[in-house]
Amino acid sequence: MNILLSNDDGWRADGLRALEAALEGLGRLTVVAPDRNRSAASNSLTIDLPLRVVEQDGHRHAINGTPTDCVHLALSGLLLEEQRLVVSGINDGANLGDDVLYSGTVAAAMEGRFLGLPSVAISLVHGSAGSVRHFDTAGRIARELVGRLVSSPPQAVNLLNVNVPNVPYEDLQGIRITRLGVRHRAQPVVKGSDPRGRPVYWVGAPGEGQDAGPGTDFHAVEHGFVSITPLQFDLTRHSALSRLESWWLRHDV
Repeated sequence: MNILLSNDDGWRADGLRALEAALEGLGRLTVVAPDRNRSAASNSLTIDLPLRVVEQDGHRHAINGTPTDCVHLALSGLLLEEQRLVVSGINDGANLGDDVLYSGTVAAAMEGRFLGLPSVAISLVHGSAGSVRHFDTAGRIARELVGRLVSSPPQAVNLLNVNVPNVPYEDLQGIRITRLGVRHRAQPVVKGSDPRGRPVYWVGAPGEGQDAGPGTDFHAVEHGFVSITPLQFDLTRHSALSRLESWWLRHDV
């Protein structure tokens, strides 16, 4: 079985290496990942520049593009062997709630699903920038999950977003199937200046959980559980269709 691995932290990232080590023996692993950190690239495709592939060894490839570019290119012609599964990660940080709209990690998995393959995005939720990273914990969860997906795939579930608390494996409280929560509004931009005194701006930190009660991914991870959330492509707010149609007809002239 062929498994495609990607991420948004770059092909050298510790999380990707930990994922590759954890999945060893489950199939033939091929890495196609960005040549540098492309976090928060979302589902962007590069269409104004050519993509270049640098083969790092027999099964690792670095691309000067986004995570979506990497998976799209891999599945649309770069890899001659048919792939069975896409696993993206292990991301160095959370992808909870609204994060999935910005995340390059989730976007890589989503592109795999767009192209017809079951896909998983897996992230390690840690606190401060200097905290110890338990990528091995997330790796063990990834191996367990991939093993189940291969032996007994769930019906009509093809894209999973997984968040793992940053604790030793033995300290995990279990696994919960969750829905996406919602964050508070992001903090204001941070204004600074370059060496010539010209203003520059940094995007502010993401907000804390707002809709973060029981059943959400935020709640599960906060209480020491691995969160597994099934995702879908359809962003249509179906409950609003009839109300919007009525509103439009009332104002039709």
